[in-house]
Amino acid sequence: MLVTSKELLLDAQKHGYAVGAFNTNDLEITHAIVRAAEAKKAPILVQISSGAMKYAGVEFLPMIVAKAARLASVPVAIHLDHGPDFATVMKALRAGFTSIMRDASKLPYEDNVAEVRKVVEACHALDVPVEAEIGRLGGAEEHVVVSEREASMSDPEECVRFVEDAGFDFLAVAIGNAHGFYKGEPKLDFDRLAAIRDKVSVPLVLHGASGIPDHQITKAVELGICKINIDTEIRNAFIRTIQKFVAENPDQIDPRKVFGPGIEAMQTVVEHKIEIFKSAGRA
Repeated sequence: MLVTSKELLLDAQKHGYAVGAFNTNDLEITHAIVRAAEAKKAPILVQISSGAMKYAGVEFLPMIVAKAARLASVPVAIHLDHGPDFATVMKALRAGFTSIMRDASKLPYEDNVAEVRKVVEACHALDVPVEAEIGRLGGAEEHVVVSEREASMSDPEECVRFVEDAGFDFLAVAIGNAHGFYKGEPKLDFDRLAAIRDKVSVPLVLHGASGIPDHQITKAVELGICKINIDTEIRNAFIRTIQKFVAENPDQIDPRKVFGPGIEAMQTVVEHKIEIFKSAGRA
């Protein structure tokens, strides 16, 4: 069933679990995500980035996800991931998204607030919830020394101010997480997360969770993370499985047989994430 993310994340916050937010780029990834959610009886967000919309078509990919959501036996929200500007947000709303992120975190604080407030006004008029971000997430290839690492993280007091000033529904925090694969084992700042959770009332979001060890994810959930984004691990499972299949079956040209094992591999990844997010059986 197609729902908004607000009802999903508020329930997660109330009952101490996190909803998985999984990125899709096409029909195959969408199948894997929704099948995993149904197998685990879990609520989910299916995320679409502006790049995915450009690749698959704003008229097509949201339509595929919306159809899958309406046919699903579990709650599914369609989320705009890292919306880069107001125009993209408007395209997403017209395409039927039920959850929006406006990412203006690279801008100065006052500009971030202004951009988010503009999106909040438009989205809330349609009862669509909004996610915003404070603090900078590093890239997977960065080498971050301690001082730089600290500087990139969300400040608890600023988080409080940001929620009050911008009026959004969910807050993505930077606590040592980064997009893409990590070099070495990531180290989440749990003290910082606990401090933010104590001061902020809205549900908290963890981006860049691909590659974070399971025990750190579990602890983050216990400390109040309500939504966790996964993209890189899903794509990696898909591509590596297909590469292996093609190498072993070089004469196979039926895309259904080539993609099939890739879909199964992605579904396995999503099911595992649902388990460690503690959202299995919550639908």
